[in-house]
Amino acid sequence: MVEANQSRVSEFLLLGLSRQPQQQQQLLFLLFLTMYLATVLGNLLILLAISMDSHLHIPMYFFLCNLSFVDTYFSSTTVPKVLANHVLRSHTISFSECLTQMYFVFMFMDMDNFLLAVIAYDRFVAVCHPLHYSAKMTPQLCALLVTGSWVTASLDMLLHTLLMARLSFCADNAIPHFFCDVTPLLKLSCSDTHLNEVVILTEGALIMITPFVCILVSYVLITCAVLRIPSTKGRWKAFSTCGSHLAVVFLFYGTIIFLYFNPLSSHAAETDVAAGVMFSVVTPMLNPFIYSLRNQDIKGALGKVIAMKFFSAQ
Repeated sequence: MVEANQSRVSEFLLLGLSRQPQQQQQLLFLLFLTMYLATVLGNLLILLAISMDSHLHIPMYFFLCNLSFVDTYFSSTTVPKVLANHVLRSHTISFSECLTQMYFVFMFMDMDNFLLAVIAYDRFVAVCHPLHYSAKMTPQLCALLVTGSWVTASLDMLLHTLLMARLSFCADNAIPHFFCDVTPLLKLSCSDTHLNEVVILTEGALIMITPFVCILVSYVLITCAVLRIPSTKGRWKAFSTCGSHLAVVFLFYGTIIFLYFNPLSSHAAETDVAAGVMFSVVTPMLNPFIYSLRNQDIKGALGKVIAMKFFSAQ
């Protein structure tokens, strides 16, 4: 079926940013480049700090390390293609490359989704059951949570990719987006997309909403525990941390729910592109700053790494 599709449409055109005036395209190029470099640098610094400091080899930083790894590749599935298209003045992407990009974009989106829930659960255990933290968050459980997340995300996106591959694309091949997103691809299809939409609204909703509910429940319980802290300074610090985490969570889930759990007819190209930038570029850039680089342990580990490299170069 994929071969039949390719005989009709062998490539797509990614027009999400190319329809802007030339001056705005230059600004968008610089903006995407800056955000991508910040994402890669921030996440690589976290990976380096955690891997080189044995004091950080605990569950919380194990999950943060996985989040940094995922966010690095999440951003790398879309932004380099945008930058290359701008430099080469080419906006084409083959049918197979389009499906591959879609698979990895949404697999890493699922992984972000699962890891944010796992981190929220880890913080719930640490705050609400500190005396039982080591007994509950065992290395086996941590490995199982991360492995289960990878397996579930991979199988979920394999289902959506196979469903997309069965569709026919007959005429228009212009995608009004900067990556191969599900919604504009479904709009371009000349096949019946009812099954795809049903799967997105059922299985896809279950995959996204369940971790979101877990995050909200975890932070509600954390808030209740924080309110019992006698120190005002301690409560403010805890609320500040939880508030920043929840801000990223609502940004991530808000844009995804807006994009994928509405009828196809209600989508406008400009708002879809803006929402796509928020969850696939902005959120991976913010995660290292919100979850890690504001953390004193991470800052201390980074200081040690930088000092070690500096003195070794002397």
